[in-house]
Amino acid sequence: MKKNVFLLCAALLAGAPVVSAQASQKITAGKANEYGLAYALPLTAIDVYLVAELTEKTPGEFYNYARRYLGLAKAVTKPRLSAELKQAIIVPKGMPDANQRWLAQFRPGSSVFITLNEEGLPLTINSDEIPDEYMPEIPPTTEFSASPLDGPAAEQAITADMARSASLTKKAELAAQRIFELRETRSDLLSGQADNPPADGKAMQLVLDNLAAQEAALTAMFSGVERKRTVVDKVTLVPDSGEIDGRVIARISAVDGILDAEDLAGKPVTLSLKISEAPSLPVNEKGQPKTFPRGGVPYRIPGTALVTVDYDGRTISAIETPMAQLGVVFGLPPTLFTDKNEPYKLIYDPNTGGILELSPKEGSAAK
Repeated sequence: MKKNVFLLCAALLAGAPVVSAQASQKITAGKANEYGLAYALPLTAIDVYLVAELTEKTPGEFYNYARRYLGLAKAVTKPRLSAELKQAIIVPKGMPDANQRWLAQFRPGSSVFITLNEEGLPLTINSDEIPDEYMPEIPPTTEFSASPLDGPAAEQAITADMARSASLTKKAELAAQRIFELRETRSDLLSGQADNPPADGKAMQLVLDNLAAQEAALTAMFSGVERKRTVVDKVTLVPDSGEIDGRVIARISAVDGILDAEDLAGKPVTLSLKISEAPSLPVNEKGQPKTFPRGGVPYRIPGTALVTVDYDGRTISAIETPMAQLGVVFGLPPTLFTDKNEPYKLIYDPNTGGILELSPKEGSAAK
């Protein structure tokens, strides 16, 4: 066996934020387990984190007068709800494959050990270097933002004349006048021309903030109110070994947010998977497939696929990622890990069962 190191690193992992080292358990090949290490190789599941933005538009009391008194050409004229899919964050993850359970058999007296994650998937052999768990940042779900018409500033903005008037036209005129008065007051404060300016900078800022809040409330009575919130949900898909063409995985509703794929109340979100590479078994010098080593240490040679998520006629997200079920299973000779002079270590990709690193174990006689 050559003393070089080979790496099969997934492009997905590069540059992704690290959450933490994975929780793991160590199992050593010994008399109790007859010097065998049993574990399952993974299937690659696809988690899709859907991030949708819901928008609520409500007309103001004076929307018919927005252009006349304030020159606003795009006031909200009727209630409207809308939804948009802002992000689809695609995250491959490993899950145990019930059809790929293996027993790697080592010679008596060996001290080979394996580390498994919480799912029982292999992380390393002969190494304590547990690979970090990588995870992109997922935005949080939020509630609708506050309306300018909520709170004490909106009440302060209503003058006595506005409150007494029975005419909507007159109320709108008085509201517009009040907006211009507030702007003039703010201008006087900032230019130092106010008769009774606040005593210090902190008091000045409080006054300016209150004036701005009153102006925003009065302006909203003409322009209308637009509020937004973010909803986030996760959809998990376990592809088989074939391609996927536009499968509906969820729907987006302006009223209810992210819905199940079967709920026809929203626009569909679709996922497609196109195979980029489907490897075959390693071959010998005669070009014939190699046979699995007796008692061998199994690993995946993953395939590669382009995964895309589409919504409303456009592609929201696309990644090319290795996938276990698109590849093949092969094995390493168990003697590789028990050699007295040059035992090797193996670091798995827990998402695919592929090899991230195969190299001489630290402290061995390898040079």
